[in-house]
Amino acid sequence: MLKLSEFSDILECYHENICADQNVYYFFDEIQYAQDWDKWLKTIYDMQPDTKVVATGSASPALVKGNQESGAGRWSVIQVPTMSFYEYCELLKLDQPKIPKNLKATSLLHMTQQERTQVMLQLSKVQNHFNRYLQVGGFPELALADNDILAQQIMREDVVDKVLKRDLPSLYNIRNATELERIFLYLCNVSSEIVSIEAIAKELGGVSRPTVENYIQYLESANLIYLSWPVDMAGKRILKARPKIYIADAAIRNAVLMDESLLSDPVEMGKVVETAVYKHVAAFYYQQATSVGYFRGGKKNKEIDIVVDYPNTQNILIEVKYREGAPISDDDAIAQLCEDASAAIIITKNASDYGVHNTKCGKDMLRIPAFAFLYLLGHAEKNGYRGLE
Repeated sequence: MLKLSEFSDILECYHENICADQNVYYFFDEIQYAQDWDKWLKTIYDMQPDTKVVATGSASPALVKGNQESGAGRWSVIQVPTMSFYEYCELLKLDQPKIPKNLKATSLLHMTQQERTQVMLQLSKVQNHFNRYLQVGGFPELALADNDILAQQIMREDVVDKVLKRDLPSLYNIRNATELERIFLYLCNVSSEIVSIEAIAKELGGVSRPTVENYIQYLESANLIYLSWPVDMAGKRILKARPKIYIADAAIRNAVLMDESLLSDPVEMGKVVETAVYKHVAAFYYQQATSVGYFRGGKKNKEIDIVVDYPNTQNILIEVKYREGAPISDDDAIAQLCEDASAAIIITKNASDYGVHNTKCGKDMLRIPAFAFLYLLGHAEKNGYRGLE
């Protein structure tokens, strides 16, 4: 193992004698496995401030910790979510829909039904690939794999064996990795649901409330889950702030639970699709001054699945109804509150279920199939447009 002083001498010699007149780039993969990796990067930065360094790692909490200590003011940590459905289609070089670069999901609200039909005919080119995307997720290596069952096994081993049993226990000095694994399995089962810390502790028996809270924070820091917090809308007071929890990629949930019936069970598919929708919306807005949460309240205590909460402006409301008919009634929360939103979107199941949903207040809501919504969201972002504005 090289000492930092020896490494510094090597860097200086390399820079002066081999590439003195050239731009230098360093690329390190899975850097968190190197001892004192953050101090080594600091040495490179201090000795060669013009050198470009890219370091990747799957144990994001370790990278964030190193950035807070040695990397403060020297480098930036960029969290990269798994691929969107649009990126998945691009990677597989599918026959891409021919649609305008600036086309966003909300643009469909301002079209005629005939114009929407033309767009949907183009988007139908990727419809048959949607279920596989939900199975293997936004992981490039797995998306390109020939064997989907093997791909899910690899994903399960990566999450359980590497992250839950090795990376997180090492980083946070977790003595009982089995408890961490049990909590993650529980969260996989309830992905897209509002969770109670007390209920989790009671359900798992023998796990304390503080342990559950800590482990959920660790899982969030490892980018394995998203926490969606309630949003205050229309002056409605939030009595108990309980988060909804989503697995970071629906395919992780499917792989860990090892249930082949997930994609044929309507209830489970609803959870899977809502998880995928939330991941797309949260991933595209995580760097902006925007929060992505949910709303629950009103006289009947009904819920809006996803709320894009813009400061000092109107929100975007999204309800996932991945079922036959995708019914929305006048007393549903999204129908009651859409008047004060910049857009209200109903995510449907069937390719033919698209268009405008009229409400009593006169504000039109958009109905759009899940595969089309996710594709358009990624398409707009890729071309430099905010996908929901």
